[in-house]
Amino acid sequence: MLKDLAETRNLGKHLIEELPRFETLLLKGPLGAGKTSLVQGIAIALKITEPISSPTFALSQHYAGGKRHLIHLDLYRLDIPESANELLLQEEEEGKSLNSLIVVEWPERLSIQLPEAWQVSLSYEANGGRNAQLTQPPFNAKNRFN
Repeated sequence: MLKDLAETRNLGKHLIEELPRFETLLLKGPLGAGKTSLVQGIAIALKITEPISSPTFALSQHYAGGKRHLIHLDLYRLDIPESANELLLQEEEEGKSLNSLIVVEWPERLSIQLPEAWQVSLSYEANGGRNAQLTQPPFNAKNRFN
């Protein structure tokens, strides 16, 4: 249970500090559920100093200068799965060369499977807080970056 913005950001920090190194994180949840706030926490843990905002209109944002390059995608405006797939695959190609962490908001827009990805699902609670559920990839999932 996440009570507020600070706890959502702390979850993002915790993901970087405590989990095994991962390449792709999928963020699911309704508008306003805290997906970008979670990315802000990830950026804090990566020591990225520039402000993190939702890339809804730009579709992707790249953040360098931290412990690791961060690519933040927001697929909300992409109604055609092939367009979302193409954007992700282009960003993955660049991300591979930069050893990036790729965080994808609205992965439901994709039609390709990402078995190597971790996933966080955010939802609203009746009492006003938010619930976060972390799902790890299957043990035998092959990572695209290895």
